[in-house]
Formats: sequence, C-alpha cells, structure tokens
Amino acid sequence: MINKITELLKEINSLTLQTAEELEQYRLKYLSKKGLISELFEDFRNVAAADKKDVGQKLNQLKASSLEKFNLFKAHLETTQDISTGTDLTRPAFPHIIGSRHPISIVRNEIINIFTRIGFIVSEGPEIEDDDHVFTKLNFAPEHPARDMQDTFYISRISAEDSNPGDILLRTHTSSVQVRVMQGEKPPIRTISPGRVFRNEAISARAHCIFHQVEGLYIDENVSFADLKQTLLFFAREMFGKETEIRLRPSYFPFTEPSAEMDVSCRICGGKGCNVCKYTGWLEILGCGMVHPNVLESCNIDSQKYTGFAFGMGIERLAMLKYQVNDLRLYFENDIRFLDQFKTAF
Repeated sequence: MINKITELLKEINSLTLQTAEELEQYRLKYLSKKGLISELFEDFRNVAAADKKDVGQKLNQLKASSLEKFNLFKAHLETTQDISTGTDLTRPAFPHIIGSRHPISIVRNEIINIFTRIGFIVSEGPEIEDDDHVFTKLNFAPEHPARDMQDTFYISRISAEDSNPGDILLRTHTSSVQVRVMQGEKPPIRTISPGRVFRNEAISARAHCIFHQVEGLYIDENVSFADLKQTLLFFAREMFGKETEIRLRPSYFPFTEPSAEMDVSCRICGGKGCNVCKYTGWLEILGCGMVHPNVLESCNIDSQKYTGFAFGMGIERLAMLKYQVNDLRLYFENDIRFLDQFKTAF
C-alpha cells in the first residue's frame, strides 16, 4: 500500500495544470469522493495493525500534498485567467463614471446640518398616517377643505361624508411627526422632521403630487415669537448667505397662532427686483408661527406652562431658488443630463 501511495504522490507532483478544465479533472480524479485518494482510504481498513501508523502518516501526507497543489493552481488560475474565460464583459469600462447626490438630498442635508448645529434633533414618522395625527390633533376643523378628497390621498375612509379618526391616508405634511413627538416626549422639545409628503394636485412646472418638507418644532417654557424670528434669521443667512434679510407677513394656519409667511431677500438681484422674485425683491420660502394652545393640549402638554413655535418649508422650493431650477418636474424624472450638473455638490 505504501508503494501505491508513493507512486500516486510522484504522479501528482509531476502534474502541471493550465486551465480550469484541467483543474476540475484533477479534483475529480484525486480529491472527489470516488477519487483515487478516497479509494486508498477505503483500503486502509485492510492494512495490518502493525503497519497502520506508517501507512496512515503517508496517506495523510498524500492527501495534504494533493489538496495544497489544488489550492495553489486554483489561486494561480484566478489571478491569471485570460479575457475569454475570466473577464466580465458587461462591466463598465474605465474610467468609471462617478454619480452624485440628488439635488433634493443635497438641500435636505444642508437644512438638517444647519438646524442640528443649534440643538435640533431629527425625528421621522410613517408616510401612511391616520386622520387623528394629520388633522385632528393639529386643530383642523372637521369641515376644513384640506380634508377633502380633492386635496388628500385617502387609502380608506370610515365615512364618505365626514372625517373620522379612523381614516387612513398619505400624510399631507410632516407635522404628523411632530404630533407623535409631542405625545411621546416631555418638553423641552426641539426637533425637525424631514420627509416626503403627498397632496392631490395636478402635476405642473410649479406643483407636484409628491414633494418633500422639513418642519421644525420648539417647545419649552417662555418661548416667544422673538425666538422664532432669530432662529429663522440664522437659518436664512446660513442657507443663502450672510447678507440675507427676512420679513414675516401675517398669515393663517390652523395649528399656529399667530402665524406668518417668511420671505428672504432675493439673492439674484440683491433685493432690487428681477424676474425671479417678480420684481418685489423678496422670495417666499416657509410658513411659521407659535404653536396653537389647542395643539399642545391635544398632545397632553400644559399650554399654561409651555409655549412653542413651529415652521415648515418645502425642500423643492428651496432647491429651485438655490439652483435656479424653473420646473419642479425635473426633480422626479431622473434625467441624467439634469442630475450630472450636481456632481460637484456635497
């Protein structure tokens, strides 16, 4: 038996393997379950007890040597195989094209970075919501037009005539996330809620049924409108430049009182007037106000002890102003010619 092992070891050592097919034939002949080495291990049971130690050592040496040879040739073939057998012809050619972040993601990250530097944390919530979080707890009246099918995508409605807390819908704003935060945490609360929202609108250059928002909320003792103004002024100057000015115009939102729309001075004309700002010198970017006491109470926050402010802005709107994009649909079409322009952005 030792002679058989010695002859087989010489045979294996003399072999030269050139191709993957030869390597596979080697494996089948010597290393497989029906191979020559396995046959020798089967015959090992017939070896005399006195010879088992020597034969066993030789047999193990044969197996180790044959396996080592197999692994060496396999590694060699993997590093030197030619194009006909080893190269993936479907891979992109060099140089590799480097992608870029989507402009909405760029602006979203910039907004988040600005507010996290002054203590705001990021909160997220579900896009599929119920009427209670989207409307009722935010002080929307039962007959408010925002509840209509013309404005909201309903997944299921308990009643076709009346709104109901059991209605399931696609959120129309990320204020629903703020409701969940107020219900789950105690003041002080300082958070921003970026996310995708949905409204039943005709798609055009200026409107879309899907868009992105960032909404902010700050609740604590003795929070005032002055705190809101200074926070938004800081944001505007970080976003659009140190020379940016803001103005607040009275407005109405069910969940804030008093409420305001905020404009920033046009960065294109420096406030002198141009076609971008419609010759007013100002560009509207967000809505804001002091959190309505009814909203605080509906979320079990003492409105006699705590006050707060909230604000919300459309990311597409800011991206359009930042990059001078005049058609909202470009953000959703994934046209590589459009997206390639943002490769240098972070």
